[in-house]
Formats: sequence, C-alpha cells, structure tokens
Amino acid sequence: MNETPKFVVEEVEGVSAPRRARVDDIPEPAEQAVEETAAQKLERKRDYLDGFLIEKPAGIAPGEPGGEIYEGVISALRDIFDPEIPVNIYDLGLIYGVEVDGEGHAVVTMTLTTPHCPVAESMPAEVELRVSAVPGVRDAEVNLVWDPPWDPQKMSDDAKLELGML
Repeated sequence: MNETPKFVVEEVEGVSAPRRARVDDIPEPAEQAVEETAAQKLERKRDYLDGFLIEKPAGIAPGEPGGEIYEGVISALRDIFDPEIPVNIYDLGLIYGVEVDGEGHAVVTMTLTTPHCPVAESMPAEVELRVSAVPGVRDAEVNLVWDPPWDPQKMSDDAKLELGML
C-alpha cells in the first residue's frame, strides 16, 4: 500500500519570536499629518462606549424583559417590602414570574414565605395595586401559588447580603 502520508513532521531547531508591535509603527492617516500639540494629545478622546451604554437595545417590545413597561413592573415590585424581613419581595425571591402582553395586561406569579404568612391576604392586593399603577399597564393580575414552595435559596445575593447570609 503506497499511501501518501496525511501529516508531514518537520523538525526545527527553533523559531524566532515575532517582532513586537509598537505605537510608533502605526501609519498616520493623510488628514492627520499635521503635528498635534501636547494639549491635543492629552485631551481625552471620545469613549467608544458612550453611545453604546446610553442607547437602549432596538427591537425590544415594552412588555418584554428590558422593555419600559416590564422594567417598570420590576421596579414597582422592588418598592414593596416584606413586613417581617427588611428586603423587597422581588429580591426576596417571592416573585416567580412577570408577564406583560402587548395590550398592557400584566400577570405576576408570586408566592409568600409560608401559607400562614400574616400578609397572605393583603400582599397580593398591594402587588396588584402597585403593578397596575405602572405607566403602560392597563390592568394587573396576581396569581398566588404555593408550588414550588419558597425557600431562602430563591433570594438574590443582594438580599442574602442584607440579611447577613453571605
């Protein structure tokens, strides 16, 4: 069988290191051929992230994560605090889901720390009131669920830090 080898092994003594790039090696554009003054060189150049950080992502519907209405609902939920634990209900992990449709109908799925929580009757009503007050939300619905049950692992790191658990 006379097959040509697929790989050819070549032994070398060594390889010279590539030349290091230097700032002086960058060619000057024709329009910048005029020598800059020291003050112009020291002047802070425009940060390429300026526009990127200010601009909102294009194509996000207001009711999707990152959209104005969705983020407004999340902000409203972060303003509601559990009366027994000094952490907002969003960071506490009591909010299982937020959905906002194109017509402004918001549905919040949430739980409480225990079924015997003293605010079991008033907390869902407060969530509904606060969410329905967000600009762009036509009406709000709160679904209180017990499965899966809440546990401290659902808390955000900020909440754990606030409570001394980190």
